Amino acid sequence: MTAEPPGLVRAPKPQDGQGHAGGHHIFELPRVTALLMHALPRFIEGVIAPVAVFYAALMLLGLNGALIAAVAWVYGGIVYRYVRGHPVSGMLMLAAVGVTVRAGLAAATHSAVIYFLQPTLGTLAVSMAFLASVPLRRPLAMKLAKDMAPIPDAFYKHERVHRFFLRISLLWSGVLLTNAAVSLWMLFNESIGMYLWIRTGIVAGLGAIGIAVSVWGFKRLVRRLNGEPPPAPLAIAPAVGA
Repeated sequence: MTAEPPGLVRAPKPQDGQGHAGGHHIFELPRVTALLMHALPRFIEGVIAPVAVFYAALMLLGLNGALIAAVAWVYGGIVYRYVRGHPVSGMLMLAAVGVTVRAGLAAATHSAVIYFLQPTLGTLAVSMAFLASVPLRRPLAMKLAKDMAPIPDAFYKHERVHRFFLRISLLWSGVLLTNAAVSLWMLFNESIGMYLWIRTGIVAGLGAIGIAVSVWGFKRLVRRLNGEPPPAPLAIAPAVGA
């Protein structure tokens, strides 16, 4: 073992499993296929199944029956999780409150348009929130990433990471704005059946493109940051008695 030169102190090596080296964090995202397999059941449960339940009930039972079926689907999911001992997420509870309010207003006005108009206006509001976060230099996409992914806080402090999330916030503002525009046009110009299926396909396609671009860009950013040379492992220490 070679002795260190006088006046030099070697920086400590990172321990195994810490996920960082040379002062900057190194980590890998899960594979895209794993992310998709994780998200697919939730997409079916939260997007495809409610549309199918509402449309089937609308054809068989009319508007009021469809509203009851939509509410029953959400609360049935909560009861199922509770009985099975699975955690009930805050998002699902918020969804239950939202669908209850939507169904109540639609029943009071006897209009299916009112039922679908409310979430579309909500989508428009979220789009504006993404857009407004960019000039404020507080990208909403970064906030969501922090909530969803176990990534070290130090990673987000990198200027290149901040610029990336500003661009992603603009991307999602555009995706959601297009989503809202298509939904509003179809809602007032097409039948409910056409709105449900064609709009769902368009929204799913836009969302898939947005997710694919976001994940690809993020993985590319991580590779670049992980490839940056770490700080020099040797640091000058003052000589004793100098």
